[in-house]
Amino acid sequence: MEYEGILLGMGNPLLDISAVVDQEFLEKYVLKSNNAILAEEMHLPMYHEMASKYKVEYIAGGSTQNSIRDAQWMLQIPGATSYMGSIGKDKFGEEMEKNAKQSGVHVHYHRDETPTSTCAVCLVGNERSLVANVSAANCYKTDHLKRPENWALESIMLVAEHAAAKNKVFMMNLSAPFICEFFQDVQDKVIPYIDYVFGNETEARTFSKVHGWETENVEEIALNPSCQRRLERPKESVITQGSDPVVVAEDGRVKLLPIIPLPKEKLVDTNGAEKPIEDCVRAGCYAAICTYPEKPDFQ
Repeated sequence: MEYEGILLGMGNPLLDISAVVDQEFLEKYVLKSNNAILAEEMHLPMYHEMASKYKVEYIAGGSTQNSIRDAQWMLQIPGATSYMGSIGKDKFGEEMEKNAKQSGVHVHYHRDETPTSTCAVCLVGNERSLVANVSAANCYKTDHLKRPENWALESIMLVAEHAAAKNKVFMMNLSAPFICEFFQDVQDKVIPYIDYVFGNETEARTFSKVHGWETENVEEIALNPSCQRRLERPKESVITQGSDPVVVAEDGRVKLLPIIPLPKEKLVDTNGAEKPIEDCVRAGCYAAICTYPEKPDFQ
């Protein structure tokens, strides 16, 4: 019972449309390997083309929803995790809800008239390129959050202020470079409320660039005061670097924590709490290299 409803995620739910494509497909839509971009007009036909030309897999995605699904799988405790976001009243939305519930996550979606957001996951070899078409996910209404049945979940400023007032742990992922570029104002408002800020090295460097910090050194970025203060108390910054060590900044110091090595031949693709930070990073690394067996064997 102590873990029931312990973790709530709020973010942009995107239905991942994942398929192994070819280099010609990437070139047709001007896509780069291991990149994440927002869809432009030229990209809109690609979702239908993927579904008709390739064998696709549909996954309830979006960085926050993926993290919540990972946490639910690692915890193996019914009712431990919940998720909120906005989807459309369409077949993609139905697919999203079915997929998320199969993962054991307690989902409370706002349903909008706009289409469910999608993300093309284009796999070539061991690398991927992401193209997000953010439709309904941008249409979340605070009225949905204020409903008693949703607020009872203890579920960005309403949540941030609530977490600060109630002394609750509040975490945020930078999510993608384009989020740092196009939603800087929103990020800047919420950053002071965050206990743990997560991101990868590309997101961290983009965050640094848009703030004019004039450094691409991940350790320096993690130690920047903007990443290290949560109102009147310290916060922690956690930045992943692919096969390089995870950068953890806490109390004005940096730790470099090793990842769990994964032999290249076992790599599928690159799409992929009350413990010491070292254990948490190990758990995150473990989840990142797994393809969801029925139960985790992480120790």
